[in-house]
Amino acid sequence: MMHDSTRPQGLLLSLRQIFSHGIITMLAVAIAFSLPQAAGYILYQWWPLVEKDANLLLATEIGMASVMVLLFNFAKIVWDHRQQVAMAKLTALAYARNHRRGWLSRRRERALVKRLSAARDAFILTLTGYDTFVEDRSLLRGALQSAYEIRVMLVNPVGKGLRRRVDSLPPDITLLSFHKEIEASIACLAELRKAGKKITLKFYEQEPFWKVIVLGDHVWVQHCHTGFEVKHQPEYVFALQHHNPRQGLYIPFYMHFLDQWNQPRHPEYDFDTNELVYRDEAGNECGRAALGVPINGADVPANYLAPAADD
Repeated sequence: MMHDSTRPQGLLLSLRQIFSHGIITMLAVAIAFSLPQAAGYILYQWWPLVEKDANLLLATEIGMASVMVLLFNFAKIVWDHRQQVAMAKLTALAYARNHRRGWLSRRRERALVKRLSAARDAFILTLTGYDTFVEDRSLLRGALQSAYEIRVMLVNPVGKGLRRRVDSLPPDITLLSFHKEIEASIACLAELRKAGKKITLKFYEQEPFWKVIVLGDHVWVQHCHTGFEVKHQPEYVFALQHHNPRQGLYIPFYMHFLDQWNQPRHPEYDFDTNELVYRDEAGNECGRAALGVPINGADVPANYLAPAADD
């Protein structure tokens, strides 16, 4: 299924490359055929006029100097960009944006999401999950709904880490607002679970440091800076380098999620009983506790569309 979805993309990429190579070849041929005429004009028509007119000679010298300055500046810009491209390739940076989303930035994000192959698994480490699962502008919501297994880690709504996070934010952001966002996220995950998706939800206690979303061969990363909302932080997308997986930052952030996920101190959420299930090192259940936030009254947003159940 993934092979069929990537075939049109590969065909379009091949056609685009053929078209670009054709344009470059035609431009090179046009320049080559125009050089003799341009050289003849300069030698036999322009230069005799310059020799007889001092003002025209001065204007020519100024013009040539200006062109040389522009060419050298252009060469420096190209060299600097080449170094930046090399560094982006080394880190496997596929996309980056500031918190201010213009129309061009949103268009690039949508194009990136459309190029993604259908991912079977999705891993999310975030705060409340509202911007990912519920928010209208979430570009990853549709891609996440197409995944079969989704592992999610949210901050404990009654933990000390969330309280420290709320205390560092502006006064209009309260603990209650975080609770409502977590309720809405759990409600959306419950709908996905009813539709046949394999949903596993865990809660962590410490103050968050990274927001990480692993979807297929790409990982979305945002820093949870103290005193600032995550949605106001820059976002970086790193891609898996299949020819050299150790290169780039995809694997480190992927392993960061797995390291947090496999720690037994993070309780798992039971959707049926609204309880936190604690396990020991061997994975055996050793205790349960109420989540501490009423989830039954949480409503799924009206614009939320659950996917059809898998066969």
